[in-house]
Amino acid sequence: MKKFMWVVGLLVIVFGFGSSVCAYQALVGPTGVVYYKSNKAYEGYTLFAPLTSKKTFLIDMEGNIVNTWQSDYYPGLYAVLLPNGNLLRAGRPQPQNCGIDGIGGYIEEFDWSGKLVWSYKGMFTKNEVQHHAFQRLPNGNTMILGWERIANDKMIAKGRDPKTIPTKSVKGKGIYHRDFWLDFVWEVDPSGKIVWEWHVIDHVGKGPDKLDPNYILPMPVGEIYATYDWSHFNSVEYIPETDQVLMNSRNLAEFYLVDKKTGKIVYRWGNPCAYGAGKCPSYFDMGDQKMFGSHDARWLGNGKVSVFDNGSENPEGTRSKVFVVNTKTNEIEWKYEAWDQSSFFTHRQGAAQQLPNGNFLITASNVGHVFEVTKQKEIAWDFVNPIANNYPICTMRDDDKENVRLGDHPDNLANMIHRAYRYGKDFPGFAGKDLSPKGKLAPGCPEPYKLYKF
Repeated sequence: MKKFMWVVGLLVIVFGFGSSVCAYQALVGPTGVVYYKSNKAYEGYTLFAPLTSKKTFLIDMEGNIVNTWQSDYYPGLYAVLLPNGNLLRAGRPQPQNCGIDGIGGYIEEFDWSGKLVWSYKGMFTKNEVQHHAFQRLPNGNTMILGWERIANDKMIAKGRDPKTIPTKSVKGKGIYHRDFWLDFVWEVDPSGKIVWEWHVIDHVGKGPDKLDPNYILPMPVGEIYATYDWSHFNSVEYIPETDQVLMNSRNLAEFYLVDKKTGKIVYRWGNPCAYGAGKCPSYFDMGDQKMFGSHDARWLGNGKVSVFDNGSENPEGTRSKVFVVNTKTNEIEWKYEAWDQSSFFTHRQGAAQQLPNGNFLITASNVGHVFEVTKQKEIAWDFVNPIANNYPICTMRDDDKENVRLGDHPDNLANMIHRAYRYGKDFPGFAGKDLSPKGKLAPGCPEPYKLYKF
């Protein structure tokens, strides 16, 4: 009886504010599946890699563990399932030579049973490091996003104003930097051979197909972002039907379509101010800038791209959104934002996956919150990751700093998830696999969705 009343009390806290999306931002909020509307949700299994765990989990709609993979490394930053059922995951080895958020290092592939069957460690050197994104291509190769060390004088030769380059080292994550770290992309074959590459440094300059080296974030955003982490890309995806590569830059607040044959930027959207083609934002208004701190650009087909707009540093209010942009018209065709800006916001990171039924699975990374919304913007499924600092907890409490907070940054909780992915029951990789429940993520914890399920 006490346990039942405890759950009811939590539900009053969570749902009394009018939206299940508020759960993770309540002073005391439950973890696990907190809401599940089965007649609206896209049925399947959800994959996620908690940033403070070396395990990757596949769960069913009710939060039961279906499969688990164990790595020697914390994620850098997420994992995906391949059509054969294998897991492709980035790992974060130590020590690092670069101290910028989003760092990884290794790409690993595990079979369903957890056996390591392939790895790539060629982008973890003194001068290169994998970060954020990767993709297994239809031809069996792997596309990987990285940072490469670029000397100050090389950036000056490309047009960077020397007065904007620090005269002393800039510290990030305990590491001192005296060089730029610019984005690049490698496509590697199964043997690790580089068969295609693209480098930001080759596209620095003025004009609509170049990246202006003097479009610089203001110093209050973070000294390393305004200096040595200048471009900060965070997603990469090859588009077979157009032979283009889709990339996104958080700092420049744009996504790009790059012609794979020529390497030229053929389309960009999000911030015309970044290349002198629109009104820049001011203290009071957004100007012509559409995104602030964007992540996870994804190709939807027929010229459409989804992108996660964090909304961080937006002068008109910091709130996160998901856009569907029609690149043929340059217009936003669909947008999701919560009714209250405090209900859905992640300062950094974030993801949005369009599901086959048109719903979106959205990850608010900093707070370990994953939820599904319909095209009519109705919540269909709501989940708060219970794995915090590598062990399960039943509630996220604002005053539980030792167990819930990750470091000193108030926006980062220890149950962070960079991206979650939903796979339907007909996913080819599930053929012949055991998908039966194998326990709970947080055994013994109440399950609020059972009292709030349709």
